[in-house]
Amino acid sequence: MSVGIVLHSGGPTPVVNTSLLGVVEEARRNPRITQLLGARFGIDGILKQDFIDLLAVDAIPHTPSSALGTSRRYVDDETLAAILKVLASRGIEHLFYTGGNGSMGAAARIAESSGVRVIGIPKTIDNDLTHTDHSPGYATAARFFACAARDIGADNRALPGQVEFIEVLGRNTGWLVAATALARRDPDDAPHLIYLPETRLPLERLLDDVDRVYRRLGHCVVAVCEGQLDETGQPFGADARPSSGRPLAMNLAHRLAMLVTEKLKLRARSEKPGLLARSGAAYFSQLDWDEARLVGEAAVRSAIDGASGVMITLERAPGRLYSVRCGTVPLATVASTERAFPAAWRNTAGNDVTSAFLEYAEPLLGLIEPYPTL
Repeated sequence: MSVGIVLHSGGPTPVVNTSLLGVVEEARRNPRITQLLGARFGIDGILKQDFIDLLAVDAIPHTPSSALGTSRRYVDDETLAAILKVLASRGIEHLFYTGGNGSMGAAARIAESSGVRVIGIPKTIDNDLTHTDHSPGYATAARFFACAARDIGADNRALPGQVEFIEVLGRNTGWLVAATALARRDPDDAPHLIYLPETRLPLERLLDDVDRVYRRLGHCVVAVCEGQLDETGQPFGADARPSSGRPLAMNLAHRLAMLVTEKLKLRARSEKPGLLARSGAAYFSQLDWDEARLVGEAAVRSAIDGASGVMITLERAPGRLYSVRCGTVPLATVASTERAFPAAWRNTAGNDVTSAFLEYAEPLLGLIEPYPTL
Protein backbone atom coordinates (compact mmCIF):
# COMPACT_ATOMS: atom_id res chain seq x y z
CA MET A 1 0.00 0.00 0.00
CA SER A 2 1.55 3.30 -1.02
CA VAL A 3 0.88 6.94 -1.87
CA GLY A 4 2.17 8.66 -4.98
CA ILE A 5 2.18 12.23 -6.22
CA VAL A 6 2.49 13.77 -9.69
CA LEU A 7 3.76 17.24 -10.49
CA HIS A 8 4.44 19.16 -13.68
CA SER A 9 7.40 21.51 -14.01
CA GLY A 10 8.46 23.99 -16.69
CA GLY A 11 6.58 25.00 -19.82
CA PRO A 12 3.56 22.90 -20.82
CA THR A 13 3.41 20.78 -23.99
CA PRO A 14 0.59 19.55 -26.23
CA VAL A 15 0.78 16.04 -24.71
CA VAL A 16 1.81 16.44 -21.07
CA ASN A 17 -1.75 15.58 -19.97
CA THR A 18 -1.40 12.31 -21.87
CA SER A 19 1.61 11.36 -19.75
CA LEU A 20 -0.54 12.19 -16.73
CA LEU A 21 -3.24 9.91 -18.13
CA GLY A 22 -0.65 7.13 -18.45
CA VAL A 23 0.38 7.55 -14.80
CA VAL A 24 -3.22 7.53 -13.56
CA GLU A 25 -4.32 4.52 -15.58
CA GLU A 26 -1.27 2.46 -14.64
CA ALA A 27 -1.73 3.40 -10.98
CA ARG A 28 -5.36 2.25 -11.14
CA ARG A 29 -4.21 -1.10 -12.51
CA ASN A 30 -1.83 -1.60 -9.59
CA PRO A 31 -3.47 -2.31 -6.22
CA ARG A 32 -0.27 -1.39 -4.38
CA ILE A 33 -0.93 2.31 -5.09
CA THR A 34 -3.82 3.30 -2.80
CA GLN A 35 -3.67 7.05 -3.37
CA LEU A 36 -2.36 9.24 -6.19
CA LEU A 37 -2.23 12.98 -5.66
CA GLY A 38 -1.72 15.71 -8.24
CA ALA A 39 0.16 18.83 -7.12
CA ARG A 40 -1.56 21.91 -8.56
CA PHE A 41 0.91 24.27 -10.22
CA GLY A 42 3.96 22.09 -9.63
CA ILE A 43 6.29 22.73 -6.70
CA ASP A 44 3.97 25.48 -5.46
CA GLY A 45 1.23 22.87 -5.10
CA ILE A 46 3.46 20.71 -2.88
CA LEU A 47 4.49 23.66 -0.71
CA LYS A 48 0.87 24.77 -0.30
CA GLN A 49 -0.38 21.16 -0.08
CA ASP A 50 -2.83 21.99 -2.84
CA PHE A 51 -3.59 18.52 -4.17
CA ILE A 52 -6.09 16.76 -6.43
CA ASP A 53 -7.12 13.13 -5.83
CA LEU A 54 -6.23 11.79 -9.27
CA LEU A 55 -7.70 8.32 -8.69
CA ALA A 56 -11.09 9.95 -8.15
CA VAL A 57 -10.96 11.83 -11.46
CA ASP A 58 -13.17 10.21 -14.10
CA ALA A 59 -10.91 11.15 -17.03
CA ILE A 60 -7.84 13.17 -17.85
CA PRO A 61 -8.87 15.32 -20.82
CA HIS A 62 -7.15 14.79 -24.15
CA THR A 63 -6.18 18.43 -24.25
CA PRO A 64 -2.93 20.38 -24.64
CA SER A 65 -1.17 22.37 -21.90
CA SER A 66 -1.21 21.20 -18.27
CA ALA A 67 -4.47 20.21 -16.58
CA LEU A 68 -2.63 20.21 -13.23
CA GLY A 69 -0.87 23.49 -13.86
CA THR A 70 2.89 23.89 -13.78
CA SER A 71 5.64 26.09 -12.35
CA ARG A 72 9.18 27.27 -13.04
CA ARG A 73 10.00 27.65 -9.34
CA TYR A 74 13.68 27.05 -8.60
CA VAL A 75 14.37 24.42 -5.94
CA ASP A 76 16.97 26.00 -3.65
CA ASP A 77 18.04 24.51 -0.31
CA GLU A 78 15.20 26.16 1.61
CA THR A 79 12.59 25.03 -0.90
CA LEU A 80 14.03 21.51 -0.95
CA ALA A 81 13.74 21.25 2.84
CA ALA A 82 10.12 22.42 2.69
CA ILE A 83 9.30 19.89 -0.05
CA LEU A 84 10.83 17.02 1.93
CA LYS A 85 8.85 18.02 5.01
CA VAL A 86 5.55 17.92 3.11
CA LEU A 87 6.36 14.62 1.42
CA ALA A 88 7.20 13.04 4.79
CA SER A 89 4.09 14.41 6.52
CA ARG A 90 1.87 13.05 3.74
CA GLY A 91 3.56 9.66 3.66
CA ILE A 92 4.49 10.05 0.01
CA GLU A 93 6.46 7.06 -1.32
CA HIS A 94 6.46 7.78 -5.07
CA LEU A 95 7.07 11.12 -6.80
CA PHE A 96 6.46 11.36 -10.55
CA TYR A 97 8.30 14.49 -11.68
CA THR A 98 7.36 15.62 -15.21
CA GLY A 99 9.68 18.11 -16.89
CA GLY A 100 12.77 18.98 -18.91
CA ASN A 101 16.48 19.08 -18.09
CA GLY A 102 16.23 21.71 -15.32
CA SER A 103 13.34 19.84 -13.75
CA MET A 104 15.33 16.60 -13.77
CA GLY A 105 17.99 18.41 -11.73
CA ALA A 106 15.42 19.27 -9.05
CA ALA A 107 14.06 15.71 -9.17
CA ALA A 108 17.58 14.34 -8.67
CA ARG A 109 18.07 16.49 -5.56
CA ILE A 110 14.83 15.22 -4.03
CA ALA A 111 15.78 11.62 -4.78
CA GLU A 112 19.21 12.07 -3.22
CA SER A 113 17.81 13.75 -0.09
CA SER A 114 14.90 11.47 0.79
CA GLY A 115 13.62 7.93 0.79
CA VAL A 116 10.95 8.82 -1.76
CA ARG A 117 11.14 6.92 -5.03
CA VAL A 118 11.49 9.66 -7.63
CA ILE A 119 10.83 8.92 -11.30
CA GLY A 120 11.36 11.58 -13.96
CA ILE A 121 8.91 11.73 -16.87
CA PRO A 122 10.44 13.46 -19.92
CA LYS A 123 8.57 16.51 -21.24
CA THR A 124 9.91 19.19 -23.54
CA ILE A 125 9.03 20.59 -26.94
CA ASP A 126 12.68 21.64 -27.36
CA ASN A 127 13.82 17.99 -27.59
CA ASP A 128 17.00 18.86 -25.71
CA LEU A 129 16.91 16.13 -23.05
CA THR A 130 19.95 13.87 -23.30
CA HIS A 131 19.97 10.05 -23.32
CA THR A 132 16.54 9.71 -24.93
CA ASP A 133 15.89 9.43 -28.65
CA HIS A 134 13.32 12.22 -28.38
CA SER A 135 10.99 13.73 -25.81
CA PRO A 136 7.19 13.65 -25.68
CA GLY A 137 5.91 17.04 -26.80
CA TYR A 138 8.53 17.54 -29.49
CA ALA A 139 6.74 15.77 -32.34
CA THR A 140 3.52 17.79 -32.05
CA ALA A 141 5.32 21.13 -31.64
CA ALA A 142 7.67 20.29 -34.52
CA ARG A 143 4.70 19.34 -36.70
CA PHE A 144 3.10 22.68 -35.83
CA PHE A 145 6.13 24.63 -37.05
CA ALA A 146 6.53 22.48 -40.16
CA CYS A 147 2.91 23.18 -41.08
CA ALA A 148 3.40 26.87 -40.33
CA ALA A 149 6.36 26.93 -42.74
CA ARG A 150 4.28 25.16 -45.38
CA ASP A 151 1.42 27.64 -45.01
CA ILE A 152 3.63 30.73 -44.94
CA GLY A 153 5.40 29.32 -47.99
CA ALA A 154 2.08 29.18 -49.85
CA ASP A 155 1.48 32.84 -49.05
CA ASN A 156 5.03 33.76 -50.04
CA ARG A 157 4.75 31.99 -53.40
CA ALA A 158 1.42 33.59 -54.24
CA LEU A 159 2.63 37.20 -53.91
CA PRO A 160 6.21 37.45 -55.21
CA GLY A 161 8.60 40.13 -54.09
CA GLN A 162 8.72 39.46 -50.36
CA VAL A 163 11.06 37.92 -47.78
CA GLU A 164 9.37 36.31 -44.77
CA PHE A 165 11.04 35.28 -41.52
CA ILE A 166 9.49 32.60 -39.27
CA GLU A 167 10.72 32.75 -35.68
CA VAL A 168 10.69 29.27 -34.12
CA LEU A 169 10.91 28.30 -30.44
CA GLY A 170 13.91 26.39 -29.14
CA ARG A 171 16.15 28.73 -27.09
CA ASN A 172 19.63 27.21 -27.41
CA THR A 173 18.91 24.22 -29.65
CA GLY A 174 17.72 23.84 -33.22
CA TRP A 175 15.52 20.73 -33.08
CA LEU A 176 12.28 22.62 -33.71
CA VAL A 177 13.51 24.97 -36.42
CA ALA A 178 15.14 22.01 -38.18
CA ALA A 179 11.73 20.32 -38.40
CA THR A 180 10.47 23.05 -40.75
CA ALA A 181 12.46 21.23 -43.45
CA LEU A 182 9.71 18.59 -43.51
CA ALA A 183 7.38 21.20 -45.02
CA ARG A 184 9.08 20.74 -48.39
CA ARG A 185 7.96 18.49 -51.18
CA ASP A 186 9.88 20.12 -54.05
CA PRO A 187 13.39 21.65 -53.87
CA ASP A 188 12.14 25.24 -54.11
CA ASP A 189 9.45 24.87 -51.42
CA ALA A 190 9.70 26.91 -48.22
CA PRO A 191 11.59 27.29 -46.04
CA HIS A 192 14.44 28.21 -48.35
CA LEU A 193 16.87 28.88 -45.52
CA ILE A 194 17.04 27.31 -42.03
CA TYR A 195 19.33 28.60 -39.29
CA LEU A 196 20.14 26.72 -36.09
CA PRO A 197 21.44 28.43 -32.93
CA GLU A 198 24.25 25.92 -32.43
CA THR A 199 26.12 27.88 -35.13
CA ARG A 200 26.70 31.65 -34.95
CA LEU A 201 25.36 33.52 -37.95
CA PRO A 202 27.20 36.58 -39.29
CA LEU A 203 24.75 39.15 -40.62
CA GLU A 204 26.60 39.41 -43.93
CA ARG A 205 26.23 35.67 -44.51
CA LEU A 206 22.50 35.86 -43.80
CA LEU A 207 22.11 38.76 -46.21
CA ASP A 208 24.11 36.95 -48.90
CA ASP A 209 21.96 33.82 -48.50
CA VAL A 210 18.70 35.78 -48.68
CA ASP A 211 19.89 37.80 -51.68
CA ARG A 212 20.90 34.64 -53.55
CA VAL A 213 17.55 32.91 -52.97
CA TYR A 214 15.59 36.06 -53.80
CA ARG A 215 17.45 36.63 -57.09
CA ARG A 216 16.69 33.05 -58.13
CA LEU A 217 13.05 32.76 -57.01
CA GLY A 218 11.80 36.31 -56.55
CA HIS A 219 10.73 35.48 -52.97
CA CYS A 220 12.22 33.84 -49.86
CA VAL A 221 11.14 32.22 -46.58
CA VAL A 222 13.66 31.99 -43.72
CA ALA A 223 13.14 29.81 -40.62
CA VAL A 224 15.25 30.99 -37.68
CA CYS A 225 15.40 29.85 -34.06
CA GLU A 226 14.53 32.40 -31.39
CA GLY A 227 17.96 31.80 -29.84
CA GLN A 228 20.01 32.57 -32.96
CA LEU A 229 23.01 34.85 -32.32
CA ASP A 230 25.39 36.68 -34.62
CA GLU A 231 29.16 36.14 -34.73
CA THR A 232 29.62 38.41 -31.67
CA GLY A 233 27.14 36.44 -29.55
CA GLN A 234 24.41 39.07 -29.79
CA PRO A 235 20.86 38.82 -31.23
CA PHE A 236 21.38 41.22 -34.15
CA GLY A 237 20.33 44.26 -32.12
CA ALA A 238 16.96 42.78 -31.16
CA ASP A 239 15.44 43.40 -27.73
CA ALA A 240 16.66 40.61 -25.49
CA ARG A 241 16.48 39.14 -22.01
CA PRO A 242 18.90 36.74 -20.27
CA SER A 243 18.14 33.02 -20.76
CA SER A 244 20.37 30.12 -19.68
CA GLY A 245 23.39 32.41 -19.58
CA ARG A 246 22.87 33.92 -23.04
CA PRO A 247 20.63 36.65 -24.47
CA LEU A 248 17.28 35.53 -25.87
CA ALA A 249 15.70 37.90 -28.37
CA MET A 250 12.11 38.97 -27.86
CA ASN A 251 11.63 40.13 -31.46
CA LEU A 252 14.38 38.45 -33.48
CA ALA A 253 12.43 37.77 -36.70
CA HIS A 254 11.10 41.33 -36.73
CA ARG A 255 14.62 42.69 -36.33
CA LEU A 256 15.99 40.48 -39.13
CA ALA A 257 13.19 41.56 -41.46
CA MET A 258 14.05 45.18 -40.76
CA LEU A 259 17.73 44.53 -41.52
CA VAL A 260 16.87 42.84 -44.84
CA THR A 261 14.74 45.82 -45.82
CA GLU A 262 17.46 48.25 -44.77
CA LYS A 263 20.46 46.45 -46.26
CA LEU A 264 18.98 44.71 -49.32
CA LYS A 265 16.13 47.13 -50.05
CA LEU A 266 13.66 44.22 -50.18
CA ARG A 267 10.19 44.07 -48.74
CA ALA A 268 10.34 41.82 -45.66
CA ARG A 269 8.13 40.87 -42.75
CA SER A 270 8.12 38.45 -39.86
CA GLU A 271 5.88 35.83 -38.26
CA LYS A 272 6.19 34.56 -34.68
CA PRO A 273 3.77 31.71 -33.90
CA GLY A 274 5.51 31.43 -30.51
CA LEU A 275 3.76 29.77 -27.59
CA LEU A 276 0.96 28.46 -29.79
CA ALA A 277 3.24 25.47 -30.37
CA ARG A 278 3.21 24.63 -26.64
CA SER A 279 -0.56 24.50 -26.34
CA GLY A 280 -1.93 24.12 -29.85
CA ALA A 281 -3.57 20.88 -30.91
CA ALA A 282 -4.48 21.72 -34.51
CA TYR A 283 -1.50 19.74 -35.87
CA PHE A 284 -1.60 16.98 -33.28
CA SER A 285 0.71 13.95 -33.66
CA GLN A 286 -0.89 10.59 -32.77
CA LEU A 287 2.56 9.06 -32.26
CA ASP A 288 3.40 11.81 -29.77
CA TRP A 289 0.19 11.15 -27.85
CA ASP A 290 0.83 7.41 -27.75
CA GLU A 291 4.42 7.79 -26.56
CA ALA A 292 3.51 10.38 -23.93
CA ARG A 293 1.07 7.88 -22.49
CA LEU A 294 3.70 5.15 -22.73
CA VAL A 295 6.28 7.03 -20.60
CA GLY A 296 3.62 7.78 -17.96
CA GLU A 297 2.75 4.10 -17.67
CA ALA A 298 6.44 3.12 -17.59
CA ALA A 299 7.10 5.59 -14.76
CA VAL A 300 4.58 3.86 -12.49
CA ARG A 301 5.87 0.39 -13.34
CA SER A 302 9.44 1.49 -12.60
CA ALA A 303 8.46 2.93 -9.22
CA ILE A 304 6.53 -0.22 -8.24
CA ASP A 305 9.55 -2.31 -9.25
CA GLY A 306 11.67 -0.31 -6.79
CA ALA A 307 13.47 2.10 -9.12
CA SER A 308 14.30 5.62 -7.97
CA GLY A 309 16.43 8.52 -9.15
CA VAL A 310 15.84 7.69 -12.82
CA MET A 311 14.13 9.27 -15.82
CA ILE A 312 12.12 7.26 -18.34
CA THR A 313 13.64 7.30 -21.83
CA LEU A 314 12.47 6.42 -25.32
CA GLU A 315 14.87 4.06 -27.09
CA ARG A 316 14.50 3.72 -30.87
CA ALA A 317 15.06 0.29 -32.37
CA PRO A 318 17.61 0.08 -35.19
CA GLY A 319 16.38 -0.45 -38.72
CA ARG A 320 14.02 1.26 -41.13
CA LEU A 321 10.80 0.22 -39.38
CA TYR A 322 10.15 2.70 -36.57
CA SER A 323 9.54 1.40 -33.07
CA VAL A 324 10.51 2.43 -29.54
CA ARG A 325 10.64 0.96 -26.10
CA CYS A 326 11.04 2.60 -22.71
CA GLY A 327 14.27 2.51 -20.75
CA THR A 328 15.71 4.48 -17.83
CA VAL A 329 18.68 6.74 -17.19
CA PRO A 330 19.91 8.17 -13.86
CA LEU A 331 18.44 11.60 -13.16
CA ALA A 332 21.89 12.92 -12.33
CA THR A 333 23.02 12.05 -15.87
CA VAL A 334 20.38 14.20 -17.58
CA ALA A 335 20.08 16.90 -14.92
CA SER A 336 20.66 20.40 -16.27
CA THR A 337 22.40 19.12 -19.42
CA GLU A 338 21.35 20.05 -22.93
CA ARG A 339 21.41 18.01 -26.14
CA ALA A 340 22.52 20.16 -29.04
CA PHE A 341 21.36 19.52 -32.57
CA PRO A 342 24.09 17.27 -34.06
CA ALA A 343 26.71 18.99 -36.20
CA ALA A 344 26.56 16.07 -38.65
CA TRP A 345 22.91 16.91 -39.37
CA ARG A 346 23.68 20.54 -40.38
CA ASN A 347 24.73 21.28 -43.95
CA THR A 348 28.17 22.69 -44.66
CA ALA A 349 26.78 26.12 -45.61
CA GLY A 350 25.12 26.44 -42.21
CA ASN A 351 21.71 27.27 -43.65
CA ASP A 352 19.89 23.92 -43.81
CA VAL A 353 19.72 20.36 -42.46
CA THR A 354 20.85 17.09 -44.01
CA SER A 355 18.87 14.04 -45.11
CA ALA A 356 20.01 12.22 -41.96
CA PHE A 357 17.87 14.54 -39.85
CA LEU A 358 14.89 14.04 -42.15
CA GLU A 359 15.19 10.27 -41.68
CA TYR A 360 15.22 10.79 -37.90
CA ALA A 361 12.29 13.22 -37.81
CA GLU A 362 9.88 11.89 -40.46
CA PRO A 363 8.55 8.98 -38.35
CA LEU A 364 7.90 11.35 -35.45
CA LEU A 365 6.04 14.09 -37.32
CA GLY A 366 4.33 11.97 -39.93
CA LEU A 367 3.55 13.22 -43.41
CA ILE A 368 3.19 16.98 -43.80
CA GLU A 369 0.60 17.04 -46.55
CA PRO A 370 1.71 19.33 -49.41
CA TYR A 371 -0.70 21.67 -51.12
CA PRO A 372 -1.40 21.08 -54.80
CA THR A 373 -0.04 23.70 -57.20
CA LEU A 374 -0.86 24.59 -60.78
